[in-house]
Amino acid sequence: MIVDAHSMSFAVLGRSAYVRFSLLALSSIFFLVDPFAALPTFLAVTAGADKLRQRTMARKASLTALVVLSAFALGGQYIFRMFGITLPAFEIAGGIILLLIGLDMLEAKRSPTQESREETTEAAQKEDAGIVPLGIPMLAGPGSITSVMVLVGQAQTEWQMIAILASIAITAGICYLVLGNSDRVAGAMGETGVRILVRIMGLLLVALAVQYFVNGLVDLGIIAKP
Repeated sequence: MIVDAHSMSFAVLGRSAYVRFSLLALSSIFFLVDPFAALPTFLAVTAGADKLRQRTMARKASLTALVVLSAFALGGQYIFRMFGITLPAFEIAGGIILLLIGLDMLEAKRSPTQESREETTEAAQKEDAGIVPLGIPMLAGPGSITSVMVLVGQAQTEWQMIAILASIAITAGICYLVLGNSDRVAGAMGETGVRILVRIMGLLLVALAVQYFVNGLVDLGIIAKP
């Protein structure tokens, strides 16, 4: 009975750790890709386009984000080794980048690290802007790539890598649903609703950025583990 009790407790702890890491991966990637904040830009870029063309551009942008983020997830460890980057250094650098993005989101605006005015203007003039700049860097930008790299550095088991890849796939799927139905989503939420949602995501992102920064300091041994 004692052995069974211990086995059950380890199984529960394992499932709990899996759920926590999966939720962390999904939330951090989704908040940084943030298709709702990209809605105004997407509508501006696709102004005058028919429904089929909007869905085509949404699909290309979502697939681009999926491929780019998955590539960095699968090659993250090799990038760390190639450049001699340690996980704590990347956590601290990532925390700073995410903090800057989160602070901009608290003001209900897209961060210049995700898209610039020049990129938005150029996109509006392109015949097909689904890959660049909608896919890169508006969806798969420095922030989301950094988040994926940090998660990969923290992953120690195969199921954690699967959780990261699944989170990327789910986020890409939501991006397609949101952008592919941009008119309906924007109409249902309204400009005020979008701004409120972006601010909430920004607040959570700031907290996540601080956590990344703290994790880096803990891994360096500068502060004690809470």
